[in-house]
Amino acid sequence: MTVHPAELPLSGLTVVSVEQAVAAPFATRQLADLGARVIKVERPGGGDFARRYDTSVHGQSSYFVWLNRSKESVTLDLKSAAGRAVLEQLLGGADVFVQNLAPGSAAALGLDAAALTARFPSLIPCTITGWGSTGPWADRKAYDLLVQCQTGLVSLTGNEHGAARAGVSVADIAAGMYAYSGILTALLARATTGAVRAVEVSLFEALAEWLNQPAYYTRYGGTQPPRIGTRHATIAPYGAFTAADGNDVLVSVQNEREWVALCERFLEQPELAADPRFATGSDRIAHRDELDAIVARRFAALGAEAAMELLDAAGIANAGVNDVEAFLAHPVLAARDRWRDVRVPGGATVGALLPPVDLAGTTPRMGDVPAAGEHTERVLAELGYGPLEVGELRAGGVI
Repeated sequence: MTVHPAELPLSGLTVVSVEQAVAAPFATRQLADLGARVIKVERPGGGDFARRYDTSVHGQSSYFVWLNRSKESVTLDLKSAAGRAVLEQLLGGADVFVQNLAPGSAAALGLDAAALTARFPSLIPCTITGWGSTGPWADRKAYDLLVQCQTGLVSLTGNEHGAARAGVSVADIAAGMYAYSGILTALLARATTGAVRAVEVSLFEALAEWLNQPAYYTRYGGTQPPRIGTRHATIAPYGAFTAADGNDVLVSVQNEREWVALCERFLEQPELAADPRFATGSDRIAHRDELDAIVARRFAALGAEAAMELLDAAGIANAGVNDVEAFLAHPVLAARDRWRDVRVPGGATVGALLPPVDLAGTTPRMGDVPAAGEHTERVLAELGYGPLEVGELRAGGVI
């Protein structure tokens, strides 16, 4: 079903974004999903460098397709006076400005929060940085894996054989989510109090928030959680076990009732429930290797489907360990009708997941992924530029 932006909660809002990579595009795409007009400013001659991360989606980057649907792409050379003049016109009609430029670049272009607030008092500026706009690391570049390393996340992932990065860009995603919620909060504050508040999020501090539980565990427990693959540092049994047919099943026992049910109905060893080695959660963690060996032997005697049926009957949370192909075919996504077709540059369509938040009576916009500069001439025409002026800007490499 085609959704008109005017029917959506953020219709009438204009967002201008000088964005690249993942964090800022993720924030602005979610605004676009809800009806905001998002004008994405890209470099002439190639655009957002995330367009070239890979070519796996009909020649387009998987990252770019994910992060940039429903936006308008305008190419501008912001190092030129003419390019900055166009941007100034765009900002004059915008509600929100988002940027995740390299350290120092926004200030050099007069696009830092303080400068923007002075020129555009009603504009909400959102700055996404690597390490914060102040402090000893303000001038350092930051990429997702660097932040995973610095927050200690990489010391928690992997297994006894070594560390591993998280399989998705969690620092970028965290920062994009906090930027999105921060922008919504600032819009609400402006609407209800008239106060305009700048928003700032760093990748480091966004992911640091997500590391609070292991941070507390480490600071007050004396040691950090061990690197144990799919196992859990504070819960046992919890992890993936291999069934007789070679398939892995993840089991999670969260409380004493479930522990008793596991012993009686799955392990078929009811006496284990009161075994002093396993009687409490702390006991089970202390004797994890012994307990896991018992659970592993039971799985080794069952096929994965039979094991999951027994676990379901006992009320024990469990799931097969999917690869990405299995995720794509997941029955929950199909039954809940979560896939929509989105057009990408070149005319092909791809399946895109609906945003995870459902608002009653609202259907998100699932618009096209733009080609670099696809909307430049149309946007310039809206600003009053005629064909001759547009031609001059193009000839000068401004657009």
